[in-house]
Amino acid sequence: MDGIDAALVELGGKTLKLHTLVHQPFPPQLRETLLALNQAGDNELHRAAQAANALSLGYAAIVQTLLTQTGTDAKDIAAIGCHGQTVRHQPQLGYTTQLINGALLAELGGISVVCDFRSRDIAAGGEGAPLVPAFHQAVFASPQISRAIINIGGIANISFLPVTGEVTGFDCGPGNALMDGWIAAHRNQPYDTGGAWAASGRVLPELCERLLAHPFFKRQPPKSTGRETFHLEWLRSALSGHEHPEDVQASLCELTAASIAQALVAHCTDAKEIYLCGGGARNTALSARLETLLPGRRVAATDSLGIAAEAVEAAAFAWLAARTLAQQPGNLPRVTGARGPRVLGAIYPA
Repeated sequence: MDGIDAALVELGGKTLKLHTLVHQPFPPQLRETLLALNQAGDNELHRAAQAANALSLGYAAIVQTLLTQTGTDAKDIAAIGCHGQTVRHQPQLGYTTQLINGALLAELGGISVVCDFRSRDIAAGGEGAPLVPAFHQAVFASPQISRAIINIGGIANISFLPVTGEVTGFDCGPGNALMDGWIAAHRNQPYDTGGAWAASGRVLPELCERLLAHPFFKRQPPKSTGRETFHLEWLRSALSGHEHPEDVQASLCELTAASIAQALVAHCTDAKEIYLCGGGARNTALSARLETLLPGRRVAATDSLGIAAEAVEAAAFAWLAARTLAQQPGNLPRVTGARGPRVLGAIYPA
């Protein structure tokens, strides 16, 4: 929820080359609008449509920046794979909502657009998430050692890539969502750089215990979640009101680390190497805590595997778009719970 990541990705056979990555922060007003749309409110249809248009204008601008920086012509791009911005995720009710105006983006960019990746999996009885494990398998799996890839975005999700057996994956709880929301409310900062504010506080064990009591953490995979479950009002319901803000931040960092570690121990026992991606990979306080909670396992960013942590999610949706264009499935039924493999996404031709 902090901005747009755009990657120029070249795919050929089983190879992937990341040419460049560009990040553009959201304007504060747009970010506030998107956060508000995660909860029920007045005139939602109009506000969501306007936000989708604003997002698509931003997507088109950053695509142009990417092309200009690399000297690439739009006609040389097969497609824009665009996830859009999730504002509701309710697979148990049969829907998920990612804001984007695919037609507008195709019109502005002159490039075909592939979007709405999650709906087909949900239509097939799946959770619609996480979708990145198939990509993680394609680019990060090792024939010698079992690995887990932890994507720490707003929500954290795990891909388990065993040497033998099927790939599994699931959302394991809040990633950055609560930490970002708390520091924005108390220090007017979009995120806790390096986890410095969390490191200045002390963990409140009773608060962590109350938060970890949420039923989601006990659910068996396949499972997914979103900000409609883990949000500041839920957090505040667990507070006494006397906590120091920095101690709450420390406890939220502990919640993310502990929920990831617990999920790994329960479902990825053979994973000897843990690789982090997403913005949370740059939270040094969080990374250090994961190293402590996971003794005997290597914990590192995906940079050491050849793709910068910030670029993995954008590259994943380029890969998924290529799968869609080739009429190949993009989901893993064992991960999402869908009835079978499905070709994902809607295509808006240039």
